[in-house]
Amino acid sequence: MTVQGNSVVFQIRKIIYEKFNDTNSRFTNDAVFEVMKDNGMANSLTIDDMEPYFKQLHDEGLIRPIAQNFTTQWYKLFEKVEKFNCKSCGQDIHLGNLEPLVCPQCKTAI
Repeated sequence: MTVQGNSVVFQIRKIIYEKFNDTNSRFTNDAVFEVMKDNGMANSLTIDDMEPYFKQLHDEGLIRPIAQNFTTQWYKLFEKVEKFNCKSCGQDIHLGNLEPLVCPQCKTAI
């Protein structure tokens, strides 16, 4: 994944933490993308560009897909997301309770 791709994944993780951090609720890729657009984070992206980032988050064990309708995908969290600060690189990161406590930016254990 490119540096820009990592940045997008970090943004998605932060949005999930701030807006959708409930294992009983569902959310869509469209809802996350709208927050990104509203905050000026998705100026060069389209909803179709988001698919690999959500797939990565699924592969990493943060989210699970529960339904799909054309380009809209519904997700649920496996576990609540927690915010950590990496002592090594200073990056705020958002990880699910089932994910390894490793900074995705610098790969240092939290």
